[in-house]
Amino acid sequence: MTASHEQAQSPFNPYIHRVGRVLCFAAHPDDIDFGAAGTVAAWTAAGVQVSYCIMTDGDAGGFDPAHRADIIAMRDAEQRRAAELVGVTDIHYLHQRDGYLEPSHEVMKGVVRLIREIRPDVVLAMHPERNWERIQKSHPDHLAVGEAVTRAVYPALENPFAYPELAEAGLEAYKLPWLWLYAGPGERENYFVDVTDQVDAKLAAIHVHVSQHPDVAAMEATVRRGMRLNAVRAGFPEGRSAEAFHVVAINGPGTIAGF
Repeated sequence: MTASHEQAQSPFNPYIHRVGRVLCFAAHPDDIDFGAAGTVAAWTAAGVQVSYCIMTDGDAGGFDPAHRADIIAMRDAEQRRAAELVGVTDIHYLHQRDGYLEPSHEVMKGVVRLIREIRPDVVLAMHPERNWERIQKSHPDHLAVGEAVTRAVYPALENPFAYPELAEAGLEAYKLPWLWLYAGPGERENYFVDVTDQVDAKLAAIHVHVSQHPDVAAMEATVRRGMRLNAVRAGFPEGRSAEAFHVVAINGPGTIAGF
């Protein structure tokens, strides 16, 4: 996986910062595939263990009224097939209602529980800030994911007295090194991953979500164009494709507890 970080002043340097385990959070089945499947494919190909957590069941998604009774099972099956295409088999759900997700303590506790179980080097989550240039990236559930995860990783995740029942159950406090946010405002993005070699895998994963695509050709053209524009912003050579993230250092050598 090649990346650009110097020009964007990202705190993450792929040549010195180890990534062995990643936990990805999303609001709905297909969100990760649109936002980060290329990076996920590159990670898994390099031996990184990647897990997904989908916060809702995607029960309000789709376009065909005939699918209403089966939409949850349909979207779960789509997500599992899509995940397998980029090397992911470990998928969790918080089973919140699609369109009603809030950064509640119920959701935050579920986030803390799962991060403490998996203890990843990187948590990947949707961005909590609205993108005014393309508001479709800022579905209220997407913003709620970002807010819930950001609140959870500090301070609750590393505070043994937050949600004490988790510690009592053997899930000890954990200091997360990195938070990577996707689908946020362009001005926040400070890290780009060259996913040129993973474009086909990413698009194959997105195509699996057939219940969500009334215009497949337009969807694919938009995704390809967005990745090429990301590569231009990153300063990659002409013809490359990239995914963009807002990378935040949560705990590192210079971190002081409580500050």
